[in-house]
Amino acid sequence: MSDAAATTMHTSDTAMEFHPQPHPGRPTPWAFPAPQRGNLANGLTLLRCHRPGQQVIAVEISLDAPLDAEPEGLDGVATIMARAFSEGTDKLTAEEFTAELERCGATLEAHADHPGVRVSLEVPASRLAKALGLLADALRAPAFPENEVERLVRNRLDEIPHELANPARRAAMALAAELFPADSRMSRPRQGTLETVERIDAASVRAFYDAHIRPASATAVVVGDFTGVDLDQALDATLGAWTGNAAPPRTMPPITADDTGRVVIVDRPGAVQTQLLLGRTGSDRHDRVWPAQVLGTYCLGGTLTSRLDRVLREEKGYTYGVRAFGQVLRSGAEGTGASLLAISGSVDTASTGPALADLWTVLRTLAAEGLTEAEREAAVQNLVGVAPLRYETAAAVAGTLADQVEQHLPDDFQARLYERLAETGTVEATAAVVSAFPADRLVTVLVGDASEITEPVKALGIGEVTVITS
Repeated sequence: MSDAAATTMHTSDTAMEFHPQPHPGRPTPWAFPAPQRGNLANGLTLLRCHRPGQQVIAVEISLDAPLDAEPEGLDGVATIMARAFSEGTDKLTAEEFTAELERCGATLEAHADHPGVRVSLEVPASRLAKALGLLADALRAPAFPENEVERLVRNRLDEIPHELANPARRAAMALAAELFPADSRMSRPRQGTLETVERIDAASVRAFYDAHIRPASATAVVVGDFTGVDLDQALDATLGAWTGNAAPPRTMPPITADDTGRVVIVDRPGAVQTQLLLGRTGSDRHDRVWPAQVLGTYCLGGTLTSRLDRVLREEKGYTYGVRAFGQVLRSGAEGTGASLLAISGSVDTASTGPALADLWTVLRTLAAEGLTEAEREAAVQNLVGVAPLRYETAAAVAGTLADQVEQHLPDDFQARLYERLAETGTVEATAAVVSAFPADRLVTVLVGDASEITEPVKALGIGEVTVITS
């Protein structure tokens, strides 16, 4: 390199100016959004939550039509009714109704579960009034045309064989049938069986609607940016025009379950994997132990760094992942609620026995040694720290508020839950998760090749083993 070139480079280097490295700002306080509660003149309960910047508004309608209200022998009628809400009204055919939704840029979905029926609408704020009118018509005067109901029934009948062939779905059905007594609606598939769904017709759907769907027992949750939107006028002109009689108070039957430790193998000859589902019932979100249980369960199997994954996935290579979770089945202020506490995953057939043995070792070690401070800290950071991202959309906020309504929880429950999670100590979280997953009180369902896995499972001594055909 010439002297002149070197001088030029040196001069260029010394002339460079570096801007100061940016530093993150101080995080702003965050809390789960607080709704404003009220009522429309027709008795419909209303929760609204203004979220600046959320131009896609989410609406959740909670209808008091639980699965245990379905007539005997008609399991699945609530599901068919929910799906039929978008199949035409007294003003529009099914095709016209769908076209009007599309013109609004809106989506409308509905489903039925143990607490009741939920109808979900998402629409740009500029078209909210029009979309609310369509939603109100679907609730106020659904057509339930015979041909559309028949089509929905056929579609549902076509879905059932696929669900039975799905190992995870089949395991869930078997666990419900084992945990709950046969006369309990919770023991049977949420969307009905082949025998019950094929009995459903337009008349039975209409009868279920007439018996349970009315504004006085419904709640609407509206979340989004209401700037420039006359929300009161839009609600009064649409959902406010829905009329109906008041509903008598509903008595919820108590939930009973048998969590005696035992194993049920659903035989799938030739299966190369075994689907695992271990579960029992526990208390609902009204119980003061719920936050500690959420935290402890997350440490056990809520993420890739949980204990179950560290052993079964990282150390042993049995599985792509195992998860522990708590799912509310039904919640009631009078203590009639319950949740499903479960561990799920899949392993290759040959590893079924060793994987279960190691899973039980994890549970027993947890009971003997407890969680660590590091596990507790990581769980708090994941559960509490990501909450602002989890609730970035209006739909996520609306869904959680509607869950609180269905579970008879106060409007500030979610906000207080995050506070309690952050305050929960390691000892409390350990006690809660050990109580939630006692090694001798779990019903274990295995969907796999019984000829290969039965004897290794019996050798574990984790309970009586029963084999059923699928």
